[in-house]
Amino acid sequence: MSYRRFDTDDLVVSADSITTPAWTNNVTTLTTFFTSSTQTATNAGKYYYHIYDTGSAAGEIQFAVAYGHRKGSGSALFNSGEDGKSYSSAVYGQFRTLITGDEDTDFTFTSASTSYTPDNLYFISVQRSRFREKILPGTMDLKFTNGSNNLHLTDNSKVVSTDTFVDAGRQYSLYSGSLGTIDNTTIEYGKLYPDVGIIALDANALSKHGFVSTINSSSNHTGTDNKNLIFNSLKTGAYFKLRADETLSSNFIFVRARNSEFNYSTNPSNITGSGELRHSVMIDNPQSYITQVGLYNDNNDLLAVAKLSTPLLKDFTKEALVRIKLDF
Repeated sequence: MSYRRFDTDDLVVSADSITTPAWTNNVTTLTTFFTSSTQTATNAGKYYYHIYDTGSAAGEIQFAVAYGHRKGSGSALFNSGEDGKSYSSAVYGQFRTLITGDEDTDFTFTSASTSYTPDNLYFISVQRSRFREKILPGTMDLKFTNGSNNLHLTDNSKVVSTDTFVDAGRQYSLYSGSLGTIDNTTIEYGKLYPDVGIIALDANALSKHGFVSTINSSSNHTGTDNKNLIFNSLKTGAYFKLRADETLSSNFIFVRARNSEFNYSTNPSNITGSGELRHSVMIDNPQSYITQVGLYNDNNDLLAVAKLSTPLLKDFTKEALVRIKLDF
């Protein structure tokens, strides 16, 4: 076996940004929205609804919707003995801690130049396998439809001069518009957190302007689930465009076979029992074919094998350069 240690110049690391459609089957725009009665009927369904791309058994989860209330209203209590400890308060607290990193820091929105803390929030959490590493800012177009009222939302990543960061990463505001083009900045409808695949929406703003039906925010509310309201508006709007973004790191390894190296076959059948070359013609004019390259550690443990598409002829008159690419 012939070994050669790599030099520093033989190893190169490269990183490329790859953008892909977010939804199943490489679809950029999701136009059908379904829930599963099996999932919504479980205890998990009291916290969130999974949204699927089809209503058949072959449907895949695309994202989830949830409703949270800062003070715990708008949903049933866990039990009658825990005043204010409801499903909506658990949802709000979970997303608040995940995004802000602080259970005492509430979400803040701005409308008509006035900052305020909304009590009612809808959360859209994109399935991890769908947005991969992160959502690509500026590619979002989310449509809400309620009766004759329509609203397209997009983020302001293309117009802000400086990114805002929270514990969950970058934070962008959501306004009416499409694919990063803002129509009106008077009303901030929500926030986009592309690094964790989460959208937080001001439920009151959506219902006040008629894009989602009016929320029932009474305490210990046990009637129509508020999650149904945003689901129905999304299903009627039937339009959610999004792209995923990930950084693909690659290791390039350059294997150099100089003219004086790797000219003799390492096949044991080429050596006689006495350790001589079986064919005398190989003594002065050896020829070998490189078919694969093995990558070893310092303990001579084989870590990876790179196979050539066709055997590469090698002798004393030829040098070879094989480039190996490892993606991760």
